Amino acid sequence: MRHTEFWSRMDDALGRDYSRVWAGQFVMADLGGRTALQALEAGESPKTVWAAVWHALELPARER
Repeated sequence: MRHTEFWSRMDDALGRDYSRVWAGQFVMADLGGRTALQALEAGESPKTVWAAVWHALELPARER
């Protein structure tokens, strides 16, 4: 997964403006106590970060 696909999925799930805010503020245990943005900036793969987001938001399996 590329970063562009990650952000597209985030926008679909939360809306363009809120997805950026959420990614910078919501801390997830699945990412070692980091936000999605911190994890991406630290070099975590977008696929791994999306899996944590998907879990945290309890999104449907089809969006995995």
